[in-house]
Amino acid sequence: MLDKRILEQLFRRNYSEMIHLASVLLGDDGEAEDVVQDIFLRIADSDIPPKNDSYLFIAVRNACLNKIRQMQLHERVKNLLPIEDETDLQPIDRQLEQLEDISAFVDEQLEEPHRSIFHLRIDEDLTIAEIARRLGLNPNTAYKYLAQSIQKIRNHFKH
Repeated sequence: MLDKRILEQLFRRNYSEMIHLASVLLGDDGEAEDVVQDIFLRIADSDIPPKNDSYLFIAVRNACLNKIRQMQLHERVKNLLPIEDETDLQPIDRQLEQLEDISAFVDEQLEEPHRSIFHLRIDEDLTIAEIARRLGLNPNTAYKYLAQSIQKIRNHFKH
C-alpha cells in the first residue's frame, strides 16, 4: 500500500486537472470521475508511487481510450441485435422452430469460445463482464466474440 500522505498530495495536486482531461475525452462527467477514481485506487494499492505527475495524465488518457473502445464495441454489439422485426409478428410455432434452428447452428457451426460465450449470454443471461470473468477473458474480447457469433448467425439465416 502506498503511503497515505503521498497519495493525498498526488490527489490534491492533480485531481481537478485529471477530471477535466477525462471529461473532455469522454464527454461525460460521471464516467470521468469513475476513470480518475479507478486510477487513484490502483495507485493506492501499489507499493510504488508514480515517478512524476505526468504518469497520472498518461493513465487518464489510456483509461479513457480504453473506455471509448469498450463503449464503441458495446454499441456495435447492441446494433447487431434486432430490437423488433417481422419475427415478432410470426406465429409462436414458427418462432420456436427458428430458435431451435439457431440453437442447432450455434452448437454445430460455432467454435469455442464463440459457442460458450453465446450460450452464457443467451441461455444463462450473464453479462459480458460475468462471462469474461468466468472464461478468464478481457470483457472487450468477450464482446468481440459475441458480436462475431451474432454476425455469423445473421449471415447464415439471412433470406
